[in-house]
Amino acid sequence: MAGFDVIVIGGGMAGVSIGYELAADRRVLLLEMEQTLAFHTTGRSAAMFLESYGGPAVRALTVASRSFLESLDVLAPLPMLYIGRAGRGPAVRALHDAVCTLAPTVQLLDGAQAERVQPLLQHGAVEAALLEPDAEEIDVHALHQHYLRGLRERGGSVRTTAAVESARLRSGEWQVSAADETWTAPVVVNAAGAWADDVAAVFGARPVGLQALRRTAFIADAPPGVSGPLIADVDDAFYVKPERGRVLCSPADETPQPPGDARADELEIARAIEVINEVTTLDVQHVRSRWAGLRTFAADRSPVVGFDDTQPGFFWFAGQGGYGIQLAPALARTGAALVRGESVPSDVAALGLSAAAIAPTRTR
Repeated sequence: MAGFDVIVIGGGMAGVSIGYELAADRRVLLLEMEQTLAFHTTGRSAAMFLESYGGPAVRALTVASRSFLESLDVLAPLPMLYIGRAGRGPAVRALHDAVCTLAPTVQLLDGAQAERVQPLLQHGAVEAALLEPDAEEIDVHALHQHYLRGLRERGGSVRTTAAVESARLRSGEWQVSAADETWTAPVVVNAAGAWADDVAAVFGARPVGLQALRRTAFIADAPPGVSGPLIADVDDAFYVKPERGRVLCSPADETPQPPGDARADELEIARAIEVINEVTTLDVQHVRSRWAGLRTFAADRSPVVGFDDTQPGFFWFAGQGGYGIQLAPALARTGAALVRGESVPSDVAALGLSAAAIAPTRTR
């Protein structure tokens, strides 16, 4: 049995990022059940960097991730426009009040101002809007490859087609079996995304109540010259992201489903097209392609990061939901620090994040 200091389960953004951080001073093995890494969620993400997105823990981790993402040149400017239709102005203002401390450049707009910022909007369709001018889109593949390449350069090992089949704790070491092989390590990091509760059961740990939610997306044609900002309904009825002469659209659906290969929901696509055509001038008639991914959340929608309270050496690194790409750098540093028995990194703590706010014990 080959021995390691840490075994990471899951090869999406969560797994490769914390694996990279830990490989700086530990021998790391990463196990992925699929033939390719980032197959289910990371590889299907239309990722944006939004300091206004998510709850307090998510926003703190996102703000703390900006400088690293900028250093890698994986960001491209794409402002974000949250819109409130008739009667939803108060919801827009409430969003502004919630996010303006950590995202001080956000701007409240009335309907006419919103139409000037994004000419795709139908006249009179918007009561109020919130503009995040510093939002960016993220090159997900480049970021994932940075972490994967760095993990390997630091001596980390990666095994694909290696779904964990069994695990047992012997003399302070986990013996983990997958694909007819067994490896040992005193620490196992559960970065299995939608499968994290299932993986925990193999290790005898209680689930933390993670729920996988399907999110559908589709590509449609757009008129020449269409550009940002991205349009998102403040009530999560849809979003429209201009890109390369087309638009990436979503009904922003969140349908619970068991972990698996998510498929696009045709009824949700039809609903999204109806509301997009009401609010914008796109006149979507044809869908060029469609797909779906899974976003996995704990009940409070904050990540679940920390050692399990019943199984020694079993570390949770899950529940990143729809935020996992934008907060990956800070969350990976935070997770690696907690694995080492250190405190939350000082720059992240200064933004208000505590270990208790993301601890798995909070979900029990």
